[in-house]
Amino acid sequence: MRRLWIILTYVIFTLLLIVPLVKIFTGAWEEGIDGFWDALSRPQSIHALMMTGIIVVLVTIINTLFGVMLALYLVRAQWLGPRLKRLLNSIVDLPFAVSPVIGGLMIVLILGPSTVIGALFADMGVNIVYALPGMILATLFVTFPIMVREVMPVLQEIGAQQEEAASTLGAYSWYTFWKVTWPSIRWGVIYGVVLTVARSMGEFGAVLVVSGNIMNKTQTATTLVYQDVENFNVVAANGIALVLAAVSVGLLLLMEWSKKRREVH
Repeated sequence: MRRLWIILTYVIFTLLLIVPLVKIFTGAWEEGIDGFWDALSRPQSIHALMMTGIIVVLVTIINTLFGVMLALYLVRAQWLGPRLKRLLNSIVDLPFAVSPVIGGLMIVLILGPSTVIGALFADMGVNIVYALPGMILATLFVTFPIMVREVMPVLQEIGAQQEEAASTLGAYSWYTFWKVTWPSIRWGVIYGVVLTVARSMGEFGAVLVVSGNIMNKTQTATTLVYQDVENFNVVAANGIALVLAAVSVGLLLLMEWSKKRREVH
């Protein structure tokens, strides 16, 4: 039975991961290097990859800053009280329980051009929905819990004794963070950054709803793949998908390297 389960696991792993990756790779090179290059050098492909890169960078920076700060508050801030902490923990987990499409729809209903808040921002010359800010908000909604959930267990594991000792000796809060807290949580933050980048790069549902998928304006790499498949441009879709898959594999290798570095230290 044990061997049967092992074989079954490998079969499922092969069918769900290896076979699709091989199919994407072969499909991207179906028309040779010229077809692959044409798929990536199209104006819509360059724009979509650029938009994906901008969203990934901004979302990762915001998530890192506010995710680490919220994790510190949820673990260390005694003044919040247990009830408020439970409430905040539930809110943090909300994106895990809600479909990304619903998250994108909520942004449209709150900040859309026909809403009061959306119209107010439009009068100031800032469009939220069907523009880059809405796409960033949608990706933030989906990815925000990742950093918090990576850092919180590390903070709970190391305890607060060293930080309290540093504070007792007169160290300022920022000095305590950089000299005491940060060395202990940095690998957790690295994991969170890697996972946030991967999740931001592959987000589809929420971004599709908020962006409107307007060519050369609000398209990301994933929504462009969706459009190419809808238009039966399978080679181009496989080309973009191969780039995303290659970056994801690179992030996976980076995460494994960071795990080994953590074990060494």
